[in-house]
Amino acid sequence: MPFTRISLRQDYSDAHLMQISDILQQSLEEEFAVPPGDRFQIFEALPARLRRFDRHYKSGGRSDNFIQFHILAGKPRSFEQKQNLCRVLCEKLHDCLNISPDDVMVMIQFNTSDEWSFSKGQMLSEEKL
Repeated sequence: MPFTRISLRQDYSDAHLMQISDILQQSLEEEFAVPPGDRFQIFEALPARLRRFDRHYKSGGRSDNFIQFHILAGKPRSFEQKQNLCRVLCEKLHDCLNISPDDVMVMIQFNTSDEWSFSKGQMLSEEKL
């Protein structure tokens, strides 16, 4: 049940945004044990004046194509799952859209089912399994 906020530059076409969405979802399903159809993503396409980032901090060099993926997930994952997700996401973005791995930043946070309500005001922890 991850929720991902994807912040990027303006000017991506709708087709490219859908490709980024699909690549993220495939990577989450393959490497992060996310069930098919569990897709919750928000894209923030921001003008250059609203984007500030260090072009070299822990990177070989970021371009204007810099993308941040902020993933909020409801159950913990192992270090290997997190590592594989980041690696595979970078590889697929590069292979499919020629986005440099230096332009991809991933932040992962976890919380519990007590902090999620998908609808009707019912907490996920209240649902019958």
